[in-house]
Amino acid sequence: MAVLNETIHQTVRLRIMAALVTLGPNEEVDFTYLRDLLGVTDGNLGAHLRKLEEAGYIAVNKTFVERKPRTYVAATAEGRKVFAEHVVALESILRSK
Repeated sequence: MAVLNETIHQTVRLRIMAALVTLGPNEEVDFTYLRDLLGVTDGNLGAHLRKLEEAGYIAVNKTFVERKPRTYVAATAEGRKVFAEHVVALESILRSK
């Protein structure tokens, strides 16, 4: 049976990774945009981003724009690889039924 990645498999984290891997390798997305896209709270998104960052699947870039703090998020090469493997595992499970 296919092995699912438990870190990515959680629904919100799966949706985060799905959104991030659609970006180019050097592109990142604003925290607020991601929050609104997923329809989650700041705290909820922050907790999931922290888990993905600890696993090395995303990079978080905090900066200031016109003296206001901004957080940008991007998938790492490792995150893209692990997400692709997770998708293959999901497809394998679906085909076996």
